[in-house]
Amino acid sequence: MANQPEPGRYLVNVDSISTNQLFADCLIIGAGVAGLRAAIEAEEQQNVIIVCKETLQDSNTFNAQGGIASVLDKTDTFESHIADTLTTGCGICDERIVDSVIRQGPHLTEQLLRWGVDFDLIDGHIATTLEGGHSCPRIAHAHGDETGRIITETLVKKVKQIQNIKIIENFYTIDLITNEDNQCIGIIGHDKHRGPQIIWAVNTILASGGAGQLYRETTNPEVATGDGLAMAYRAGAVLRDLEFMQFHPTTLYIAGATRALITETLRGEGAILLDNKGRRFMTDYHEAAELAPRDIVSRAILEQMRKTESTHVYLDVRHFDKKHLTERFPLISQLCESFDIETSTDLIPVRPSAHYMIGGVKTDAKAATSIENLYACGEAASTGLHGANRLGSNSLLEGLVFGKIAGQSVSQNKKTVVSHIKHAPIKYQVPSSDRTILDTTDIRNSLRSLMWRNVGITRSAKPLEEAQEIIKFWQRYVMDKMFDQPEGWQCQNMLTICLLMAQAAQKRQESRGVHFRRDFPNTNDKNFKKHVDITR
Repeated sequence: MANQPEPGRYLVNVDSISTNQLFADCLIIGAGVAGLRAAIEAEEQQNVIIVCKETLQDSNTFNAQGGIASVLDKTDTFESHIADTLTTGCGICDERIVDSVIRQGPHLTEQLLRWGVDFDLIDGHIATTLEGGHSCPRIAHAHGDETGRIITETLVKKVKQIQNIKIIENFYTIDLITNEDNQCIGIIGHDKHRGPQIIWAVNTILASGGAGQLYRETTNPEVATGDGLAMAYRAGAVLRDLEFMQFHPTTLYIAGATRALITETLRGEGAILLDNKGRRFMTDYHEAAELAPRDIVSRAILEQMRKTESTHVYLDVRHFDKKHLTERFPLISQLCESFDIETSTDLIPVRPSAHYMIGGVKTDAKAATSIENLYACGEAASTGLHGANRLGSNSLLEGLVFGKIAGQSVSQNKKTVVSHIKHAPIKYQVPSSDRTILDTTDIRNSLRSLMWRNVGITRSAKPLEEAQEIIKFWQRYVMDKMFDQPEGWQCQNMLTICLLMAQAAQKRQESRGVHFRRDFPNTNDKNFKKHVDITR
């Protein structure tokens, strides 16, 4: 008899008998640093498939300007990096995870160098720079501000050299498939060229990336819509800490243009922030000024914009040597030139934007989720490394380490191979609805504006309640529909995660890390020095 899941379990009809099917011993959703590193580690599996939503260039990793934080300098220590991470995490990091990840950093970074990542070098050794929140220069870069692209291209090249790994681009994963024993047994998705497809898998690794596109202002590419979080939630996985969205303080602000990241390393190397009156203001907010943790800088910029009635502030790099700036930060130099900003004489207009999802699918030290045979790594996971605030450039480090760990866990989980698996047929029909169809493009744009306004850098009870009411209203007209294109599924996923984020932000009645409540401005260790778990 066919397995018939409860209503709302899947976004589309599932018929495991009539749908095109593929089979994998290890299936990886996502092709950023975590997913690619996991694939390399899982190469012992007979059949590994990587699926990515669009192309291999569409990921937060590929677009990352920042580098990898790792103890590479003789003046640095593991203890210092650990202390910086714990301090930034505001009391809710998992200290065992922090210790483990940071101690693996140098080996995995040097491994990337051996694999061909063209890190910036000094005297034959990887060069390191300083970023806010770090007490020592420990950020490794490649081609200045093109670190993400260089790492992605190197890992992709290595993956393509492994014969038993197959990459499928333009494959939209709609839902994880689970059985009655709470085991993940594969996915249902939509191949751009072949239509609906089921991929059965012995083990599945969720490395689907972030959710910055939930906000009107973001540094993230268009693919970062939180799909992995939403599908994991529908499958019954435990999610954690969704109130912790990190906002990057400095993105280029040109009215009408897509926001573009202006890397924190510029401030690490001496760039200063000025308001619209030309006044340096960060010294009013924190003793570390421009090198304060990102959440503090973001809130300071927002407050200064309010005080000066401005839409943005400015980053001043006029004192930089122009030739050095062009060589050290080629992407940013090209970006400024494209908007006729002469960096030697002009100020760079900037404002904060949503950047990094700290929360995600809860995992243990082996990258395992609460669903058997489902692992998570990278920005989609909540590993315990970041706590309430991510230390700059710890994200690529986490992706490397937990990508490796997830791949190792899959390699060790050799209960069977996919050719020996027999599943009961799955038959699921999305209930029909006679409610009015709303414009998903309009809802998506309105939702992103709502999140920026009500669940943004600063929060309070009434706007959070209003956000939930509005999202629930939209859900009534969108979640009951069955779509046949990614735009519809993305809208459903965004509505799902935005509501959970607003609910989590309402529950945490304190200010901690990136989560700031105007109505609860103090940290409350007695009641909230803990994580907020979310289950269906």
